[in-house]
Amino acid sequence: MPGPNRAPRGGYQKPKNLKKTVSRLLGYLTRSKLPLLAVLVFLLLSVATNIGGSYMMRGIINDFVWSGCTDFAGLGRAILLLIAVELLSAAATYGQSAIMVQLAQRGVNRLRRDLFDKLQDLPLSYFDRHPHGELMSRFTNDADNVQLALEQSVVSMLSSCFTFVGLVVMMLIINWKLFVVTALVLALTMTLFKQLGGRSRRFYQQQQAALGKVNGSIQETIEGLKVVKAFTHEEQAKADFQKLNQAYRDAAQKANFYSTMIMPVSGNLMNISYALTAAVGGLLSVLQGFDLGGLVVYLNYSKQVGQPMNQISQQMTTLLSAMAGAERIFQVMDTQPETDQGQVTLVRAKKENGVLTPLAPGQARTGTWAWKVPKSQPMRLVRVLHLPDKTAVELPEDADPSGENKGWAWKYPGPDGIMGLHPIRGAVRCVEGEDAAYVELKGAVRFNHVDFSYVPGKRVLHDVSVYANPGQKIAFVGSTGAGKTTITNLINRFYEIEGGLITYDGIDVRSIRKDDLRRSLGAVLQDTHLFTGTIMDNIRYGRLDATDEECIAAAKSANAHSFIRRLPQGYDTVITGDGASLSQGQRQLLSIARAAVADPPVMILDEATSSIDTRTEALIQKGMDALMEGRTVLVIAHRLSTVRNANCIVVIEHGEIEEKGDHEQLLEQQGRYYRLYTGQFQLN
Repeated sequence: MPGPNRAPRGGYQKPKNLKKTVSRLLGYLTRSKLPLLAVLVFLLLSVATNIGGSYMMRGIINDFVWSGCTDFAGLGRAILLLIAVELLSAAATYGQSAIMVQLAQRGVNRLRRDLFDKLQDLPLSYFDRHPHGELMSRFTNDADNVQLALEQSVVSMLSSCFTFVGLVVMMLIINWKLFVVTALVLALTMTLFKQLGGRSRRFYQQQQAALGKVNGSIQETIEGLKVVKAFTHEEQAKADFQKLNQAYRDAAQKANFYSTMIMPVSGNLMNISYALTAAVGGLLSVLQGFDLGGLVVYLNYSKQVGQPMNQISQQMTTLLSAMAGAERIFQVMDTQPETDQGQVTLVRAKKENGVLTPLAPGQARTGTWAWKVPKSQPMRLVRVLHLPDKTAVELPEDADPSGENKGWAWKYPGPDGIMGLHPIRGAVRCVEGEDAAYVELKGAVRFNHVDFSYVPGKRVLHDVSVYANPGQKIAFVGSTGAGKTTITNLINRFYEIEGGLITYDGIDVRSIRKDDLRRSLGAVLQDTHLFTGTIMDNIRYGRLDATDEECIAAAKSANAHSFIRRLPQGYDTVITGDGASLSQGQRQLLSIARAAVADPPVMILDEATSSIDTRTEALIQKGMDALMEGRTVLVIAHRLSTVRNANCIVVIEHGEIEEKGDHEQLLEQQGRYYRLYTGQFQLN
């Protein structure tokens, strides 16, 4: 932004690829070419009438004032014409500004929309690498700078360039000898602009850096004020802030000193130029008959010619700042989106007498879902015989499909290229002539020798193999950072595995479209997040087409109904600031209700009761049991009350499975789980 006295401020980085950024940004404006053409016409008209209006004074002075003419009617007509030209200039200036403001707002509106849409397509790993505040600044600071530049700086820059060229041409036409004097002063002014502007830019960069440290210190101190007071570090906090504030003041003083110098220096140079031009012009009038009207108009132009230069210098920094901001926005937009090559989709279905039938859009819900697998997929449905050791063998195509222990399986190559069989537990529809097969969604999840790293070279999970059959409850326990939450993040493909295989109902999760995969999963996370809106809206976020009655039933199952009724407006109570007016336990209960209304076949509970006191936990345990009934549940928990009744408890340490079994089995082994259980009642 321009500094004091509208001098240029140089605290911004220049874009790395100015040409490409300008070209892309213009794409958001040139979608409406007619308004842009109108802006250009109005701009040229404004410059022409502004310069031409001043030149009309030459005829008025020479023909009516200096000559002593008494043709007042002619003088009146000349003045009226001058007024008309000035009014036309004002109208053209207003027209170009009004249209450009609309174009800029529409363009930046589309830019923000495209940026927001892009963020929805980026993988979570991108947000792990980029702080949220940094991404927010793309929507605020960077987008605002772009809008300001498009609304004002672009038009002002073009107008200043056209005006400068027009004034120089007119001054040369009026008297080229006088222009030599003006040109010398202009050259000196441009040199001073460059020197002072360079120093100002350097110190403004220091000021921006110092301001960032001041703001960061303020935010950090306010957020951690309880800690500051708890350790009585108020004086230390004051001293640290005073040091940062002093550094900011020093940088700001130096930056503003050079910035404020530009205007008075350039103003005085223009005054000197005016005086020299007037003296030389007077001599030319006496010695060479230079007309008085021409001299007056030239002097007027000589005072104006410095203004475009000053405006160009002012707007250049704003434009470069806007282009740098636009470049940062485009960097986000150019990021590789979350890849999704899955073709298996989730569809509603009905099941009657073991026969699975997909539902047409608009048919009533039955509560049954099915995976729609195109037959063009590498997966192939085959008949298998289930053996006592829980493995399966493929049956010949002409074998009798009826009989005990016979069923279906998916056959496709694993990561190692070896063909494998993946049994199917639900109903199957495979009709000749249909382009897809349908398999009932049951919620069988299996990890086969899975490896994963957030950062290449730093293995988080190694050779993890675990399975959860439909309706089973699998609990993961272990130390902080052992990799428990990572396992749940891999099921819904928030991150992609490096090795091994994860299957869902026998289907490789990489073959399932991500939206459909995640729609079949419910999650209650340790860090709850509530949106601005009513309690009912936040519960309904789990399934947007849920009725009020279904939302209330979900709240009752999570034992949230009792506290919601006591709120001022009940379910219509508006919450803001991530539910700041609610306790952490109440927010967690709403998060559980939100997952319950989604009614998914697989539920992921990541420390779901970590923020609920023992009494509240006991009250909701029955509701949680009802919620988990008939579902595959993956639980990450520290409290033993949520672990003991699991079908299988998986102890993970350093990304590897150390122990596996139910509560009694693990106690008998007297391993790590036994030591945790007997040593304390909360797993860390």
